[in-house]
Amino acid sequence: MTSAVFSTAPDAALEALFVPFETGALAWPADGRVLFLRARDGFRLREMARPGWVCEQSFKPFAEALQRSGLRLAEHGDAGRFSLVMLLPPRQRDEARALFAQALERVAPGGVVLAAVPNAEGAKSAEGDLMRLAGAVQQLSKHKCRVFWTSPLHERVDGELLASWRAFDAPQRNDAGYVSRPGLFAWDRVDAASALLADHLPADLAGHVADLGAGYGYLSTQLIRRCPAVTAIDLYEAEARALEPARLNLEDAQRESDRHVEVALHWHDVTQGLGHRYDVIVSNPPFHQGREDLPALGRAFIQTAAEALRPHGRLWLVANRHLPYEATLASRFADVRTVTVQEGFKVIEARGVHA
Repeated sequence: MTSAVFSTAPDAALEALFVPFETGALAWPADGRVLFLRARDGFRLREMARPGWVCEQSFKPFAEALQRSGLRLAEHGDAGRFSLVMLLPPRQRDEARALFAQALERVAPGGVVLAAVPNAEGAKSAEGDLMRLAGAVQQLSKHKCRVFWTSPLHERVDGELLASWRAFDAPQRNDAGYVSRPGLFAWDRVDAASALLADHLPADLAGHVADLGAGYGYLSTQLIRRCPAVTAIDLYEAEARALEPARLNLEDAQRESDRHVEVALHWHDVTQGLGHRYDVIVSNPPFHQGREDLPALGRAFIQTAAEALRPHGRLWLVANRHLPYEATLASRFADVRTVTVQEGFKVIEARGVHA
């Protein structure tokens, strides 16, 4: 399978980001030192990019799309300062504030920090946040987005606020006691659907387990606590920022349960398949990207699970009640049963993978 299930719709913010250069409001830096935080692939980026540009992207399908287009992803050696730092801030405000702080730390003296945000996704607030951090900004509007930039004098930057906002990205405990960070799925709580699935996981699950779309690792912690015959867990998660919180949460679960489980964490796009076979797979599959519903994502997770389960293997998943997964499940498994339907969610067990 490929990442084709992820949206390839026109990216208005990416289009808008380059408008200041088209109008002459900004000029490309003469030294070519450009850093693009949360970069996303697209025609305008491929058209504009020059050798020496560095892209950072923590979401695996987007990172792989950038690589396929010949763009260079950041490496440890790219830790210097850049004459231009561009970014596409995420919707979650604390996550975006941490990214603004990172941009100001990475921009060279006399350089420019440039951002674009759709109007419907908090553009005015995002512009105000950059202004609070760095002082006056310039802005224009295009493609139903706001594009804004600053040439921060480092002595003018609010250093105390910068340090405070940069800390938003550090792994931190949420109200439920799990390590997380802003911007992850259900980052500040236990997701209700995942909790429902955990409550119905049978204690006799055993052997090598995969957790697909693991987030900060909640379901895997419940496997450790509830299923004593589970000996190893592989977590697969497309968002790299989730992996460190997941590792810490699994360490907590093993310490509290006073037992050792072999754990491996994989930064991976589940829709591309897995390289191992499993006795059990658990998943609360994603079904949207941003505001766009993509039920094909969940169906791709089911197909991946069917390919990766051993003949005796069991799939346990939870989904919103309305999502049409039953036909896909029936095409891949001999025995599919709905375990419970509660609060708009359904928990399903599937066994007997078709050869």
